Amino acid sequence: MGVAAPLLLLLLLLLPLVLARLWRRGAVPLDPAGRAVLITGCDSGFGHLLALRLHRLGFTVFAGCLCPGGEGAQRLQREAGAGRLRVLRLDVTRSRDVLAAKELVLSHLPERGFWGLVNNAGISTFGETGWLSMEKYEKFADVNLLGSIRTTLAFLPLLRKYKGRIVFMSSIIAYFSLGNGIYSMTKAAIEKFCDALRLEMKKFGVQVCIIQPGNYARSTNIQPPVSAEEIWNELSEEEKAVYNKEYVQERANFFNSILSEGSTNGNEVVDAMVDALMSPAPKARYMVAKLKEKALVLVCALFPTAVMDSVLSYALSK
Repeated sequence: MGVAAPLLLLLLLLLPLVLARLWRRGAVPLDPAGRAVLITGCDSGFGHLLALRLHRLGFTVFAGCLCPGGEGAQRLQREAGAGRLRVLRLDVTRSRDVLAAKELVLSHLPERGFWGLVNNAGISTFGETGWLSMEKYEKFADVNLLGSIRTTLAFLPLLRKYKGRIVFMSSIIAYFSLGNGIYSMTKAAIEKFCDALRLEMKKFGVQVCIIQPGNYARSTNIQPPVSAEEIWNELSEEEKAVYNKEYVQERANFFNSILSEGSTNGNEVVDAMVDALMSPAPKARYMVAKLKEKALVLVCALFPTAVMDSVLSYALSK
């Protein structure tokens, strides 16, 4: 009797997940024809790949680029050709750009209206907490967090009207940090923003999805290899008095070794983004990561903080 009750409870908890999976397999995917999607951060990386994929599937794509005259944006336009993909300037830190993007979308809406917003734009860097200036913290918060919120707020009326989808780019780094706490901070904040938004949008038929990639540094330009010399030169005199060049070099080598292990198959993440936009029953979260990365997230979620700190401290010491 003591074993049967917990087992029954577990089965009851798993039943909705099993039914949802069966529904997902049998349901018909969305017809993209005549539906518009706006993607931020399409100069390179996941945004670039997603814009091309959605265009080929039949969506009308508005590809927001920080530098519309740059090589990445021009290549995107060439690869898509004339038709349903439009490259536009979109710096998510500038309200003027976001409002201009909304006006452009409104003036070129296809017959089925505005279906999806993909908040993909983001930046990353490396550095221990005291190594980074307040200006850098403000910049990261503005791009990674406030930029997504700024764009979402502008397009919410359209998304509610057409009962569309909102997709946010998060990361498994939202759960832990290994030398890039400034990036982890913004992704953890995005997760909480999405949790609130997802519940609030249910009554309007708008679905909110989070993409949580693992290490895909080699698939994107979000984080180039770091230079110990550049880090040292940017440190304040107070920080230089605490750390030495050898320590900074060790940390840089450690972080660069992580970057070198990143997956080169960015299409795995794009697959999840497409499912979030097209599935009749999209997941709230899509974790696209290696088994060891998922295990680390599991340890972080289930074990006491002291255990997680020990695991990460051990990793940092190697």
